[in-house]
Amino acid sequence: MSAQPKDIRVDDRHPDIEDTLDTVRRGLAAKPKKLPSRLFYDERGSALFEAICEQPEYYLTRVEIALMQEHAADMARTLGPDVRLVEYGSGSGIKTGVLLEHLETPAAYVPVEISRTALLDSVAELASRFPNIPMQPVCADFTQPLRLPVAMRPPRRTVIYFPGSTIGNFEAKEAIRILRQMRTEMSDGGGILVGVDLKKDSAIIEAAYNDAAGVTRDFTLNMLVRLNRELGADFDLDAFQHRARYNAMAGRIETDLVSTKRQDVHVGSDTFAFREGEAMHVEYSCKYSLDDFAQMAAKAGLSVAKVWMDDERRFSVQYLVRSSPVA
Repeated sequence: MSAQPKDIRVDDRHPDIEDTLDTVRRGLAAKPKKLPSRLFYDERGSALFEAICEQPEYYLTRVEIALMQEHAADMARTLGPDVRLVEYGSGSGIKTGVLLEHLETPAAYVPVEISRTALLDSVAELASRFPNIPMQPVCADFTQPLRLPVAMRPPRRTVIYFPGSTIGNFEAKEAIRILRQMRTEMSDGGGILVGVDLKKDSAIIEAAYNDAAGVTRDFTLNMLVRLNRELGADFDLDAFQHRARYNAMAGRIETDLVSTKRQDVHVGSDTFAFREGEAMHVEYSCKYSLDDFAQMAAKAGLSVAKVWMDDERRFSVQYLVRSSPVA
């Protein structure tokens, strides 16, 4: 199901091929090589990520959904009535549905998602469940400043919803920039409801990104499938391996695609040489203590107003509000 829902117009600002080509060229020319994790999310990549969330090792989604089911009513009271809910990286919208069930007279739901297919599918599902909530989907890269669509009726406040621990996919400097961007985009009196994965036993963390079924491996390698298809690149999938390791000092999973041999890869008119064993970085997944995250939020001019956690303190959903002007 990917037909556009009736009476819902998609604001399509998806990066074009030239933008993607420029991003890939710069990433492969960098030392060390790196590609942004947003390139994972074509139609197949989005489907593979949903499959990752169902793997027994991937605790994050199960714990967060249970957390939402237990505390969504309290979260909705904290957000208050007449909220415009803007979701970054909306994906399947499962957690969003739990929250929307409890919000009082929401003014609008604005999902921002880079995969058009995933966006249309989730909006179609949510529109059928919540026909009285105006839906204003935006197909765009949420890491770039957004021009939010005009709400159909004035909201009391705008709240940015950023579930799934996606904030952990960015190094601290970039995460702070994105939090500052959210701070700007939410209205006066608004807030940010964000999923934050917490530090825990490293074996539990590392297993979540190396599932026995190999779904995460397929998800990571699918980035290369996409670049071959969309850019005419010639990555040899059999010559790259998925590697995800927990760096305890940095408090993060570091995911790389590792070249298994000396090889050249062609992208457009450019040639990029890989050494045997050379790693190309594709994603971070940072884990935080409560103090770690509060300190990072403070650097973005935000303070933690409320925290919801599971009993084992594996995962948290946190509500952030403005604390001070940002230089």
